Amino acid sequence: MVKEPVVVCVCGMAGSGKSTVAKRLAEKYGLKYYSGGDALKALALEQGYRRLEHGWWESEEGIRFLEKRGKDPKFDKMVDEKLLKLAQQGNVILDSWTMPWLLKKGFKIWLDASVESRAKRIAKRDGISVEKAIKALESKEEKTKTIYKKLYGFKLGEDFTPFHLILDTNDLNEEEVFLILCMVIDNVVLKSSKDC
Repeated sequence: MVKEPVVVCVCGMAGSGKSTVAKRLAEKYGLKYYSGGDALKALALEQGYRRLEHGWWESEEGIRFLEKRGKDPKFDKMVDEKLLKLAQQGNVILDSWTMPWLLKKGFKIWLDASVESRAKRIAKRDGISVEKAIKALESKEEKTKTIYKKLYGFKLGEDFTPFHLILDTNDLNEEEVFLILCMVIDNVVLKSSKDC
């Protein structure tokens, strides 16, 4: 269906719906889906971490791995090198916090949502209280932001310069976000790839 190689990056803080919508878009447009988070989880498995179900990043074990990443940048660098190589092949959707800054090409989407909205989604997904979800998000995000600031110099969730589209998802459901992004991909991304 896609003529010219397409690269789309979907980004947003935890609970913004980026993974869910990125997978759906990949399926709809016949693109390969790659997740920076999944690649990091694979490295965590190799390091002996075990509990890798939904909500793992907000768990004690996930936070421990995050702290380990903060001390040793090799994990994030390995994942980013892999994603950059996959992006070169084209026809991919990347669910990543770093690719919008590291990739020179592609269409970059930021899904914006308040901490409260994201915490409600995570609480529902993981069966925890909203208060616990907020606390986990804040702890995780502070550490994550520090890692990327130290590694690459950008401020995750504060610097929006690489993005072509910033979509406020606070008052949108999953289906509405998907339909809006389909409209953008049809009318902007695919149209410009056919004009090449």
